[in-house]
Amino acid sequence: MERKKLHPVITVRLYTDEKCFGPGVAMLLERVERLHSLRSAAMDMDMAYSKAWTILRNAEKQLGYKLISSTTGGRHGGGAVLTEEGERMLSAYNAFAREVQESGQALFRKYFADLPRGEELPGDDAGEMVFQDTVKDQ
Repeated sequence: MERKKLHPVITVRLYTDEKCFGPGVAMLLERVERLHSLRSAAMDMDMAYSKAWTILRNAEKQLGYKLISSTTGGRHGGGAVLTEEGERMLSAYNAFAREVQESGQALFRKYFADLPRGEELPGDDAGEMVFQDTVKDQ
């Protein structure tokens, strides 16, 4: 039988009464931090500027504070930077998501490593488990 990779996909999404922060918002903020522009961040993600703006405004509304501070163009051009709260939120989210991922991988190995019809094959890198059917053809 063919080899199949079995692996968990673990994502972290934070909610108030609605979804407000997850991998997409984090990626957007990381790009704003690097590119100093919401428009450039959206382009880098192949996302419409209006969609990036909507995602960001929804997150800010749900959280109750601004994540970025923007300046309009002019002599030196416009730009965007993360607010102090935005930096802290992004840092906390990334640290939390990393720990959840690591814990999830450990739990995955604990509960799925000894499947009765599978055995682990070489190549268990990045937390992925590879299983091979051990039932012999009869």
